[in-house]
Amino acid sequence: MRQAPLYNWLNERTAGALLHVSSLPSDTGIGNLGEGAYRYIDFLHNSGLSVWQICPLGPTGFGDSPYQCFSAFAGNPYFIDLKPLLAEGLITDEEYESLAALPREHVDYGALYHAIWPVLGAAYQRFKASKKKQFLDYGSITKFRKAQAAWLEDYALFLALKQDFGGGCWLDWPAAYRSAASARTQEISDSVREAADAHVFYQYLFYAQLAQLRAYAGRQGVEIMGDAPIFVALDSADVWANPELFQLDKDGHPKAVAGVPPDYFAADGQLWGNPLYDWKAHLKTDFAWWIQRIQSNLEFYDIVRLDHFRGFESYWSVPAGEKTARNGTWTPCPGLELFQAIRAACPEAKLVAEDLGIITDEVNALRQATGLPGMAVLQFAFGGEADNAYLPHNYERNCVVYSGTHDNDTTIGWYQGLDEVTQDHIRRYIGVSGDEIAWDFIRLAIKSSAHLAVFPLQDLMSLGSEARLNTPGAPTGNWQWRYLPHQLDALETQSADYLRDLLQLYGR
Repeated sequence: MRQAPLYNWLNERTAGALLHVSSLPSDTGIGNLGEGAYRYIDFLHNSGLSVWQICPLGPTGFGDSPYQCFSAFAGNPYFIDLKPLLAEGLITDEEYESLAALPREHVDYGALYHAIWPVLGAAYQRFKASKKKQFLDYGSITKFRKAQAAWLEDYALFLALKQDFGGGCWLDWPAAYRSAASARTQEISDSVREAADAHVFYQYLFYAQLAQLRAYAGRQGVEIMGDAPIFVALDSADVWANPELFQLDKDGHPKAVAGVPPDYFAADGQLWGNPLYDWKAHLKTDFAWWIQRIQSNLEFYDIVRLDHFRGFESYWSVPAGEKTARNGTWTPCPGLELFQAIRAACPEAKLVAEDLGIITDEVNALRQATGLPGMAVLQFAFGGEADNAYLPHNYERNCVVYSGTHDNDTTIGWYQGLDEVTQDHIRRYIGVSGDEIAWDFIRLAIKSSAHLAVFPLQDLMSLGSEARLNTPGAPTGNWQWRYLPHQLDALETQSADYLRDLLQLYGR
């Protein structure tokens, strides 16, 4: 007798829009959790959309990718709304104006890095001098520190030591500080303690502002869906504080690293370089770290999208030192046991499986056993035969369909780069001229049988390749795109009523 799936939550038709927080308008150099985010939620509500999908919210390092963060639990201080700090005197008009000089059309991460940290540091110093225990209605910072103690103290010390040691990877720090367990026994200078306390303060602000934003979204009928990357960065507080949970040698270096094998798109595969989990160690703890991580994600998001879901069935293990991902092996891991443990701890969790890439019968079986909705991307559907799994007539209902994702070009940019045969296939399949291809794809997603349809804001705005957010493998130029307030205003004026009617017509 076939066992019932662990989860069965996506049972209504709905739709949403994909937009990372960094792309929101603001006058401080990058999107944040302030007015631009609230305005975007209002747009979703007014357009009949009920899901806002975002990329990971963690603190980014070199390369600025939200998929390579210093922590799987922390929030990015860049996303803190500084206006409440300005209103309450924690930062000055001059400090705020120094950030207002940053570009508004895109994110200049180098300039932002140099501009924002002195402002945040000044805010912390004034908060400390005030001797207050809380800021505005954000709750007690002492209680926050206690509630998040499982990860927060190690994370704050990690970043403070990183700064003290010149910003290098923890593997290059003095030997006594290369693990949290050892560092905790060392004498820590007052300046490092002060820096660690500042990072606690930043997380206090971030968590409180996100909680308020999420509550507002809920009142507007909007759920926030966020990503949980399967792997963590080597240079992260997660690995530094929990080396026993990863495949590391005695010096802390990875024995093997993550990636994906060669395929049609990459002859050498993709060598991601993340450390791999020691799944035997996780089993011994009944997956305590993973449960803590999912619970933390559920503080951020209503719905959690699990990136690289196929890696929970087996992962591509590449020996450390390899220059490409060619010479790896598929290594099985305890996927079903993990999700059984997560289900026991988080029975009401709404999880989505990002099941793109090389998907085997075993991966499909794991997803079916978990009951998690998978993904379909319309940009992957055309140019082949009628049995392509990403063509809408092949969807199962427990599915999330995308016109494109954060890793794809905009639909217009992608279509313009196709050969004529594939373009013709698209036009014949949808029955369109292709002149409004972004909205053709939006309509196709909405009409499909997939219970959740998601489209990037760039497609709703009918933007071309200039609005692409990320190009995997490109060393520079990613995560920079932003829109300006008038663009959202124009979209709402021109399309909100039509979009709402379209969603109602197809039962979303």
